[in-house]
Amino acid sequence: MGGKIQSLPGFRDFYPEDCAVRNYLFDRWRAVAHRYGFVEYEGPVLEPSELYKKKSGGEILGQLFHFEDRGDREVAMRPELTPTLARMAAARGRDYKKPLRWFGIGQFFRYEKPQRGRTREFYQFNVDIVGEPSRGADAELVAFAIDLMRDLGFTADDFSIRLSDRDAWTASLEAEGIGAGDPAPFLNIIDKMERERPEVTADALRGLGTSREAVDAFVAGAGAGGHFSPLLEDLAARGMSDFVEVDLGVVRGLAYYTGTVFEVFDKGRGMRAVAGGGRYDNLCGLVSDGAADMPACGFAMGDVVITDLIRETKRANAQLLTHLQAASAADVYVVVADESRRPDALATVQRLRQAGHRVDYPLAPAKVGKQFGQAEHLCARAAVVVGSEFPEVGVKDLLKRSEDRVDVAEMPGRVRAVLDSPPEGPHIA
Repeated sequence: MGGKIQSLPGFRDFYPEDCAVRNYLFDRWRAVAHRYGFVEYEGPVLEPSELYKKKSGGEILGQLFHFEDRGDREVAMRPELTPTLARMAAARGRDYKKPLRWFGIGQFFRYEKPQRGRTREFYQFNVDIVGEPSRGADAELVAFAIDLMRDLGFTADDFSIRLSDRDAWTASLEAEGIGAGDPAPFLNIIDKMERERPEVTADALRGLGTSREAVDAFVAGAGAGGHFSPLLEDLAARGMSDFVEVDLGVVRGLAYYTGTVFEVFDKGRGMRAVAGGGRYDNLCGLVSDGAADMPACGFAMGDVVITDLIRETKRANAQLLTHLQAASAADVYVVVADESRRPDALATVQRLRQAGHRVDYPLAPAKVGKQFGQAEHLCARAAVVVGSEFPEVGVKDLLKRSEDRVDVAEMPGRVRAVLDSPPEGPHIA
């Protein structure tokens, strides 16, 4: 006989309380996207493996969940959304006025070792601007990332944007004659520099004809020139300078990045990256074999690390808890105080639901005290008591512990008044 069946390593069960937190995150993602004028799109969870093998590069290739389907096609569960966006934009780019301002929220899969902040399935928020080559698009995305973090309850004391540019590295490598036209091996070393042992990094750099000292000197002098001035001036005009620092040690691991790159780091908790992205001007052309070459830039935020950070940050977590309390399972609980009046109670339930309220009630006979206990468990604000006095009913404010007796015809208006009233008041016990 088999043992107890459990979820697979790195895959999560979302119980109702977990879904509530996830949906809060989705709500905030969508709210900020809409404020910035972005529209939502979605792509398939399953894509041809070739889309990632030729376009993503780096360690992501070893993390694909891939297999051969019944049509003898090599397919993969999507590990990211940017290649899908590039494929979709290349296929129908002429149908949309540029620039495209698109965002997506979806589930993704990477076969890597499960650990804190990293799972094999995760949800991710993707924001992209396609068809606009200017630094203004890069600045817009950085500003978006800052506003998103602020919307989640974080301040400049909690996070920073580390801004870099692959073009700056490429120009330096060409000037030094390093890389022989292919900067990828060098950039992979830089990408892992903070996580790798210093002696390993030093050996790898020596193998490419340079040194850790030369790299550190270049990174230290990154902000001295005017390379980042247009972007920094744009952000300064928005009052966002305090959130941004130039750091050429950030290069991002994916092969398709071409210019500006940035990451959102939390402060004081191991400097984890909670979001990141950049410019990928060649990807649409690569996906379409040159038929639809469009500049593009974007960033992504996964749900796992940002949820951990919210839980660990007092202000952000308090905001989350306030939202969860407000988003209760029911606004109104209909108490059946007299079972002979259950048909009237059911009619009341339906009337309230048709008015747009979230309503619950006892499916089977229960003591009135138990019903009120369930109403409080659901965090309902109002209770409607249907008893022997019907068509007169009681409308009770469960926070203020106050109750009015009204005719059932007046009940919807009284319920609305309770739900619209502030929770504070002299009647709170």
